[in-house]
Amino acid sequence: MTNRTLISQTPTLVGQTVVLQGWIASKRDHGKVTFIDLRDRSGLVQCVGFKMMGELTTESVVSLTGLVKARPEKLVNLEILTGSIEIEVQSYELLNKTAELPISIDTDGKEISEEPRLKYRYLDLRRARLQKIMRMRSEFIRAIRDSLYGKDFVEIETPMLTKSTKEGARDFLVPSRFQPGKFYALPQSPQQYKQLLMTAGFERYFQVARCIRDEDLRADRGFEFTQLDLEISFASQQEVMDLVEETVKTAVKKVGGKLKTESFPVVNYQDAISKYGADRFDLRTEEDKANGILAFAWVVNFPFFKKVDKKDIAEVRDGKSGWTFTHNPFSAPLPENEVDHLAHKNIENIVTAQYDLVCNGYEVGGGSIRAHKPELLKATFEIMGYSEEQIEDGVGHMLKAFKLGTPPHGGIALGLDRLIMLLAGEESLKETIAFPMTSSGRTAVMDGPSEAAKEQLDELSLMVKPQVKE
Repeated sequence: MTNRTLISQTPTLVGQTVVLQGWIASKRDHGKVTFIDLRDRSGLVQCVGFKMMGELTTESVVSLTGLVKARPEKLVNLEILTGSIEIEVQSYELLNKTAELPISIDTDGKEISEEPRLKYRYLDLRRARLQKIMRMRSEFIRAIRDSLYGKDFVEIETPMLTKSTKEGARDFLVPSRFQPGKFYALPQSPQQYKQLLMTAGFERYFQVARCIRDEDLRADRGFEFTQLDLEISFASQQEVMDLVEETVKTAVKKVGGKLKTESFPVVNYQDAISKYGADRFDLRTEEDKANGILAFAWVVNFPFFKKVDKKDIAEVRDGKSGWTFTHNPFSAPLPENEVDHLAHKNIENIVTAQYDLVCNGYEVGGGSIRAHKPELLKATFEIMGYSEEQIEDGVGHMLKAFKLGTPPHGGIALGLDRLIMLLAGEESLKETIAFPMTSSGRTAVMDGPSEAAKEQLDELSLMVKPQVKE
């Protein structure tokens, strides 16, 4: 095995012979002398070859052996880590020659349209900007994990194949081969499972969860997203908010983010609507925006229910009575609203123990104290017009669990893609995701969705109905 040296280590190895491996970021021919900038995961270094390397092409992968030499003082480049040295190449091996690149990768990439960037995403991701974002994302998630582990949380994975749930969006369905005509649903969130983990006695749970919703696409929302999901037993709303706030601040600072305030303001929903016209608002000044400041705030005391938007198919399906939930049907009403909630009265005035975390005009998190008593959860679905049979079919398993020692609990889900987008100063979630979908819902690199083979459809007892052209 080759004793490889990382480029970042070379400034401390002057006078030594090293083996470097990486990509040719750039190449300059000067007669008998060829200069290349070699790039690996740790950095960039200039390599000099005499009567060699002339045939190499940019972005080809090479292994080279060379002597680390100090640059003359007048040629030192203070802008890069390896600016004080260069590599005098003694020998090299071409590991993989690159053909002509279908997209350029020596810019930030924003001048290139979405389709080619995502088709060749594995090239697009070589850009310094995207490398920085992906590494920031990793560091941010690690900081959150470390913070929660230090608070006695247990990281637990929940199923990806589950049952259709009422969480405000269309489900992606997966046909069952063993039970023809029946379908799994991909999880819109781990909501029900994390509440069941509270019943199981873990008390403090989290996971970095993949969630999938069949929603209309936009710059800050896709079919797939990643959230930091957590739940806590025996905690008040304020205790949950305090813990989440501390965790977010720790992770933001870890990756060099700048906070507007050390303590996040708390705004009542009605006050937010009156003052800002929306429950997602931006507290930054123009100077804050110029300096990349993050302005977090909490929004609390949301109405539990709202009238169904008849143009929204998901809301129409969920709100059979004309009423649907504003955030989450598994939330609890405030204690002072429990009587009305159980009696199905003054529905428009019932307030839920819901709290949203907003930042720079975006919702970056949403949570609540949950209903942990079966009568409260059942009343929510009754208000939305569900029959006894429909309630049993949809959440009967939750009602059973709530009769078997479920403690009071609450939690939150934080949108990691949006948080990274804001930290990186980007305007699209696609810049924070390794392989995002296109604006039309097609997968990056692989050409999906695609037609299923007849054999696959037959195995699943499915038949595709021909589309009628208007």
